[in-house]
Amino acid sequence: MSPRTGARRRVGSIRLSLILLALVPSVTLAAMWGVTTTQMFAEGLRLRSQTELSRSTGAMGTEAALALQKERSLSAAWMAYPHGSEAALEAQRTVTDKAVAQLVAQSGAIKKAPSRIRDRMYSVVASVDSLEYYRDQVDNPTDITPQQVLDQYTAIIDDQIQAFQELSQVDDGDLTSQAEPLVALEHGAELVSQEDAQLTLAWHSGHLDDESWEQFAELVHARRWLVEDQIATGFQGATKTKIEHVLQSVEWSTLESTEDAVLRAGTAGKADPDDGTAGRIVLPDEQKQWNSALSEVADQYTTLIREQTSGLLDRSSDKAHNLLVTAASLSAGGLAALLLCVGMSWRITRSLSRRLRGLKAATLGLAEDRLPDVVARLNRGEKIDVESATPPLDYGNDELGQVAQAFNTAQRTAVHTAVELADTRRGFQKVILGIARQSQNLVNLQLTKLDQLERRHDDPEVLRGLYELDSTASQLRRYEENLVVISGEQPRRSWTEPVALIDILRSAVGEVAEYQRVEVHTEEEVCLAPPAVADVIHLLAELIDNATVYSPAPSPVGVRAAMVAKGLVIEVEDRGLGMSEEDYASLNGQLAVAPQFDVVALADDLRLGMFVIARLATRHGIAVTLRSSPYGGTTAIVLIPHEIVVPEPVEEFAPAASRAAEDGAVVAEKAAATATTAPDRAVEEPDAAPKARPVIPPARSSEPAASVDPGGLTPLPRRVPQTSLASELREEAGAVEEDTELEDFTAERAASSLAGFQRGTFQARDSVDDDAPSQYDREEAAASPNPPADRS
Repeated sequence: MSPRTGARRRVGSIRLSLILLALVPSVTLAAMWGVTTTQMFAEGLRLRSQTELSRSTGAMGTEAALALQKERSLSAAWMAYPHGSEAALEAQRTVTDKAVAQLVAQSGAIKKAPSRIRDRMYSVVASVDSLEYYRDQVDNPTDITPQQVLDQYTAIIDDQIQAFQELSQVDDGDLTSQAEPLVALEHGAELVSQEDAQLTLAWHSGHLDDESWEQFAELVHARRWLVEDQIATGFQGATKTKIEHVLQSVEWSTLESTEDAVLRAGTAGKADPDDGTAGRIVLPDEQKQWNSALSEVADQYTTLIREQTSGLLDRSSDKAHNLLVTAASLSAGGLAALLLCVGMSWRITRSLSRRLRGLKAATLGLAEDRLPDVVARLNRGEKIDVESATPPLDYGNDELGQVAQAFNTAQRTAVHTAVELADTRRGFQKVILGIARQSQNLVNLQLTKLDQLERRHDDPEVLRGLYELDSTASQLRRYEENLVVISGEQPRRSWTEPVALIDILRSAVGEVAEYQRVEVHTEEEVCLAPPAVADVIHLLAELIDNATVYSPAPSPVGVRAAMVAKGLVIEVEDRGLGMSEEDYASLNGQLAVAPQFDVVALADDLRLGMFVIARLATRHGIAVTLRSSPYGGTTAIVLIPHEIVVPEPVEEFAPAASRAAEDGAVVAEKAAATATTAPDRAVEEPDAAPKARPVIPPARSSEPAASVDPGGLTPLPRRVPQTSLASELREEAGAVEEDTELEDFTAERAASSLAGFQRGTFQARDSVDDDAPSQYDREEAAASPNPPADRS
């Protein structure tokens, strides 16, 4: 199976798989239990409803049918001889009306019956409504014949028997088969009653016409077939014994003999049509025997029908009750089994899910707590015991336990690898730090010798070359300090007293190759605490260097500083191409946290400047944010907290301010030494756009303010050699002076020479309409270009 096929067949999670594993069989069992229970209860309720309907309508219909049979017989006798007593007929009509009223009162139950039964019962009720009309015709025959009256009674009774037959068709096959002989018994009793009605109507005249005889013969033959084929064989047990007793009784034999005599009379009359009785069949004189036997047999029939009907309804009710009890028992048992299955499935699923959650929590604890803690301890240089740092997970010996054991192996390997990587990283950092320290020593020695050479020479060309080397060495010192910062240590430059903000900005600008393009604007007279001075200078130098490298010359780079509510803000803004919003967001995210030394990450993305800036910023709680500039470039915002900002020193910190000012004067001297070529450059490019002129406040010093040039410009401060050196170095430097030519080179001569250079520079700049470099641009104009700093 391919990996893609396996991925398609996987369910969302193991927990979901366990839930489905327990849910699917539970739902299936619940569905089967529900369907079975519903079906059994539906069968029981339906059978009970059919039983109640049969009891309320079928039984009452049977009583109405028996009453109508007697009324039909009495009506036939009255119509045959209307001069007798009508009391028996009226009494029977009262009994019939009572039975019919009980049947009609069940109209509500009839409405709830199935359609086939409802239609048949409505037909019975409708035919009963016309009974009064036919009774009137019995009393006063005017519209129809007596035979038609009897036929109407027969139609009503037949509808009732058919309705009872429909009611007996229940959903239980056993009850339906038991109801068939009962229906046959009622039908047989009806046939005997019809025979009696035919004979009763004809006894008074003593004969039957051919049509009546043929109808009587059909009734006799149908009844005899029904008795022999269904009634005699359909019943079982005691009921069959009773049926056989009736069929073997003298009364039943009398009825059959009378039927045979009538049938023989009809056959003889048809055989001899010339005896004067054509179309008329003489009845035998057996009326009394017939009536007596029929009365006895009819009572037995009625008793059997009522008993069988009641017994059938009782059995049906018991069957419905037993079915409901069985359904309830099976439902309860099925529900218990279902709950047991669901409970066991849920318990097993919950146990597995709980163990999986425990394993998940353990793995997350390792990934989110223990491993980061181990890495943090390794970063702090602590020694880690792999076994104690990776306590094993114990989840038994099953498949889940095997997964936990595999995870134990994985976490030991991960911690062991982290320890090895930390050791490797520390070794690599030590190597980098050793190389950086050695390079720093060489660079500092080079700067010292360059300073000595600058003191010995006054040739402008020589000084220009020395100043270029001095600027390059300063930048190289910053790159070496980058390596020190990357290795996790601090540069060796340090201050013991607060340093003025303007001096820090000047020092940062002085470490940039294209410092001429930098414009500094600030009026804040504040200082920074000594521990943060070196790092802030380095941080600002990196940002300014990036701004000069990634913006086209001669566009200016603005450096602005001001106090805000949360501290001191320094903005470095260039006019380059800028970056996308995604890049700004990514770089701001890197600057917001303390970076970790990762050789692989650094190898993939050589943004060492961002690494250095982030580490320096987080060391002092400084916030550095990059955003787009209105000029299209990038603005770097440095927010220095109040904790490292101190007020401007007035008296006790004056020596430090003086030294900072003298350092600024040194930079200005170097710029003035290279300014002799400015008039020539201005003459060669008269149409060139004026260069950006940085606005730098004059260095604060304890010396009196320099005189203002007639052109309105403030001259550069004068440098007093060795002022910033310790007294021991000054003496040694004085002892080393062996060159007789340098003995006459006093501080006054140096100041006079530099003043001459300065005046020439100012005049050249004024003559070319301010096209020459500004005061700060002339600081280190001869500095050679350095490798570009990274944009990040």
